[in-house]
Amino acid sequence: MVKKRHDAIPEVLYRAPAGTPPGVEVMSLSELRRRAPEGEFDAPQRPRFHSLFAIESGTASHTVDFTGYTLGAGTVLWVRPGQVQQFGDLTAIEGTLVLFQPGFLTPETARAARLDDRFGGTWWQPVGDDREAVSAALRHLEYVFRSGRGLPAEVHTAMLRHLLAVLVLCVAHQTAPAGSPVPRPSETYLRFRDAVERDFARTHRVADYAEVLGYSPRTLSRATLAAAGVGAKEFLDRRVVLEARRLLAHSELPVARVAAQTGFTDAANFSKFFQHRTGQAPGAFRDAVRGEATGGDVMGDGRPDGAAGSPVHLPKRDISD
Repeated sequence: MVKKRHDAIPEVLYRAPAGTPPGVEVMSLSELRRRAPEGEFDAPQRPRFHSLFAIESGTASHTVDFTGYTLGAGTVLWVRPGQVQQFGDLTAIEGTLVLFQPGFLTPETARAARLDDRFGGTWWQPVGDDREAVSAALRHLEYVFRSGRGLPAEVHTAMLRHLLAVLVLCVAHQTAPAGSPVPRPSETYLRFRDAVERDFARTHRVADYAEVLGYSPRTLSRATLAAAGVGAKEFLDRRVVLEARRLLAHSELPVARVAAQTGFTDAANFSKFFQHRTGQAPGAFRDAVRGEATGGDVMGDGRPDGAAGSPVHLPKRDISD
């Protein structure tokens, strides 16, 4: 892992350790702690790769994009590229961490597991046969990662790719009805989603996306409602709010700069938009999320039952390998 800055939020890039296949790494959480200097995980991070945590024992909190989750025995947490995460007490849990780059798995697996869905599931607690399936897939992946280094590189990589595919499909299955495949979003939704990710800081008008993509605004709203449960405008506004929260919480940018980086030409309009969407002025949100205000769910997001988030702190340093 190497460090980089992006929009004043610590961004973590992936680099395979020497002697390991490029694109995937399996390690225990104790190995992760030994690798990192003291305080390395105090700051929030935005990884540019997938991080799949499988917890075996202990309890700790973990925050992903301002929603808190409890990590306990049997839970699985999936942090996708571009999401901002905040560790809780990493010394309080044991388990396995799988890191893998976008593009490591085949396009067929990526589609089936919806790897590119930035709004896909984050936290699971598999039970019964599902839990055993995830556990078995993880054990096989870890065994081959550690024991296959004497194999030809292309053979080792191919084995890891297949075993990782089994693992991510087992996890992705947790969000689908029993016995059914993971549903594939419509092409209309996927094109709109990708366009929003690319251009949300340029335009907040659904009509602009409809014109570029060749659909009517109504068609985009129907597709987005079917895939994400909200209309196109709501989907777009939520993406803008998420980026604003990230910048306010994890950077020292003044509100006017945050406004500019989220597509507003006027800071006052941004402040009105942000307060309407979150119930807080930008400055009040920044103070609250940094622990300078007390009481309530300052994130304004629903949390899973029993989930506990850790406070988000100012970034002190970037991750480095």
